[in-house]
Order: sequence, then structure tokens, then C-alpha cells
Amino acid sequence: MADVLDQSEVDALLAAVDAGDLDDVSQQGRRQQVVAKDVRTYDFKRPERVSKDQMRALEGIHEGFARNLGASLSGFLRTIIEVRVATTEQLTYSEFIHSLPNPTNFNLLNCEPLEGQMCLEISPLIIYPIIDRLLGGSSAELFIPQRPLTMIELRLVGRITGRALASLTEVWSSLVKVEFSLAEVESNPHLVQIVAPNEVVVVIGFEIKMGARAGTMSLCIPFNVIEPVMGKLATQGWLAYQRRAATEDRTADIADMLDGAAVEVQAYLAETVITIRELMNLQPGDILQTTKPSTDPATIQIEGRNKFHALLGRHKENRAVKITGAAPEEDKL
Repeated sequence: MADVLDQSEVDALLAAVDAGDLDDVSQQGRRQQVVAKDVRTYDFKRPERVSKDQMRALEGIHEGFARNLGASLSGFLRTIIEVRVATTEQLTYSEFIHSLPNPTNFNLLNCEPLEGQMCLEISPLIIYPIIDRLLGGSSAELFIPQRPLTMIELRLVGRITGRALASLTEVWSSLVKVEFSLAEVESNPHLVQIVAPNEVVVVIGFEIKMGARAGTMSLCIPFNVIEPVMGKLATQGWLAYQRRAATEDRTADIADMLDGAAVEVQAYLAETVITIRELMNLQPGDILQTTKPSTDPATIQIEGRNKFHALLGRHKENRAVKITGAAPEEDKL
């Protein structure tokens, strides 16, 4: 409830208006309010056109890509390959190009039906150890040459990038139906101009580890390529949560279905080594000697893996084994 002014206060206000003091006071108050507002700087050279939520959604999509690619390369190279997302940032295309080594493995990717191209760059620090591994080397003391890849090396690296494109197509299917394909391979990234130098790009940096060797891989996504699907990125986190919840609900159903699955069980008494001559001369009643004492338990294997220790015996006139405990997988037969 506003206070009621008496006659003296009304006279004072009228006098202040006539003298111009009231306008000065009000203007000074407005200036203080303007100064109190939060002022944010805006860099026109690096405008952030992708929100933080959309960046997190892109990072989540490519974390799945990193896991799939690591598993695929581990099986292909027959060694442990670790791939993880290291950085996610917005840059201009010029800044991205100038941050790359020269020469390097620079791949231009078509992403139908999206318009434009993306870039996948793999550092020579990990490319040459992978090539050495494919050719049978150990890459223990491998020298990293400062030269473009030869035609033979490009064919070998193509088997790596092919698996990367397959993994990209798989993880992007949750966002949009897109088919990644290799358009061109370059060694000098400065010769490739897929967008204007000041165009905004999203750069997702990966770290690849193979034993003692490590290197980087970068995926450059121009904003104009993914602009048509940017609206879907905002809901990507919520959809991923819904998918996880649905998967958890089906865990019990999957376990029930696996209960009836048949597995192969084998019991091993011992193992030994004999010559071909001894094998050819074996007769009924011959005894094979092993280094395993007869009092030691037999090993039960499930689908070729050690699972239990057991004792030999009979059950209703049938040969049988009695499980006595768990067997470590590294135990010898």
C-alpha cells in the first residue's frame, strides 16, 4: 500500500521538477542499472553456433563410435586398441587446418544424404605403427618418417578407415540415416578447402593407443553439414536415457531366454606329449604317463574355457565327475 504524501512533500517534488534535480536523479539511477548488467564479449572470428547441450550430444554419439572402433580394430589387428574421445570444441575451419601436422592422413568423407563433406584426420604417430603391425612388425623401435604415405601404405590404411566409416554410419543412425563413404585422401591438409576459412566447424578429437604407441585422430564436422539435423541433437540425451531404461527392462527377459541355451562341457584328466612313432605303435592296454599326479582333480571346461575342478567317480553305473570348486582360466590341464 503506497504512502499518501502530505502537502509539504508535494511542494518539495514540484520544486525539484522545476529546478531539474529530479531528472538528474532518475537518469543517474538508470545509468547505474545499465552498468550493473552483465556484459559478455562476442568474438566475431569464432562465433559459437552450437549450444553446449548439442555439443554434449555430439560427444555422447562419438563416445559410442570410439568404443565400436576400438573393438573393431582390436579384432582386426589382434592386439588391444584403445580409442577414447579426448576433446570436443568449436573452431573455425582455418584454425582446424593450421593445427594439423603436414604431412598427415587426411580423409574427405561424403555423408549422404547430408550436403557437404566431413574430414577424418589420423596422425602419423599412430598410422605408421598400425602399418608396421599389419606387415608383421612389432613397432618397438619404429621410426616415424616425415613423408606422405605410399600407394601400398594407403591401401593398408584404407582397411582402417573403412572400419571407422562403418562405425560412424552405425552410431549416426540413432540421429539420422546417413551413409559415410571415402571421397578422397590427401597428405597436405592445407590443400583441402571444403568450407570457407572462417566457417564454424565442430572438431572431435580422439586418442588412439596401441601398446606403448599413441596418436590422435580428429573428426571435423562443418556446421552447414549438420545444420539440418541440429534440432535432433537437443533431444538426443533424453532418447538415449529412454533406450537405456528399455534395455534394463529387458535384462530379465534375455536372462530367461539364455537359461535354455546348450553349452559344451568337457572333462580333462591330464595332457602329455608323445611322438608320431609312439602314437602309431599304441595298443589296447598301453599306459600313457603324464606329469599330473593321479590325486589331482580333473579340469572341467565350458565352451573351451576352464571353469571347475572335479573328482572322477561313478553314478548309476556311468562314469561321472563331482565338481569340487572353481578353476582359474590360466590353469594348465
